[in-house]
Amino acid sequence: MITTYVALLRGINVGGHRKVPMADLRALLTGLGHGQVRTYLQSGNAVFTSASDDEQALAAALEHAIEERFGFTVDCLVRNAAYLRAVADACPFPAGTLEGRQLHLICFSERVGPERLASLDPAAYLPEEFRLGDRALYLYAPDGLGRSKLGDALGRPALFQGVTATSRNWNTVVKLLELTRLPEPTRD
Repeated sequence: MITTYVALLRGINVGGHRKVPMADLRALLTGLGHGQVRTYLQSGNAVFTSASDDEQALAAALEHAIEERFGFTVDCLVRNAAYLRAVADACPFPAGTLEGRQLHLICFSERVGPERLASLDPAAYLPEEFRLGDRALYLYAPDGLGRSKLGDALGRPALFQGVTATSRNWNTVVKLLELTRLPEPTRD
């Protein structure tokens, strides 16, 4: 069975560092045997199809291919399209009424329990808010992430030590969902 996936690369093409051109990312994914490869923006978002059902193996293969091609490591998260749709549908904030820059999805490599966030006093950051989801965290930052004190607090390395985390604004989440809805390949 062919499944549609989303790959989220962490920390590439930021400030001219760890450059991974999207054409090269598409070529790497195609070279790994994946189909219908598409990318979005320069920040490491890709959609592809694969016969594999192992998200971790897909991510590991992509990380290895990037390191071989570019000589540096990049953490990658791979999630199937159904999972991303479910996470978006479960958003506890009114996504349809907010600007995309006000809402962010932080994806984690594994489940993150509330004990990791116990050091944060939610009242200290109001009107900013967060909610945990399934291997994800939803962040509402009404003034955008660039001015978010809660976003800064959530970005402290010790908070999610040992867990890969990467963030996308809601506009990107919506666009990636649109890309996953492109027609599936024909099957013989």
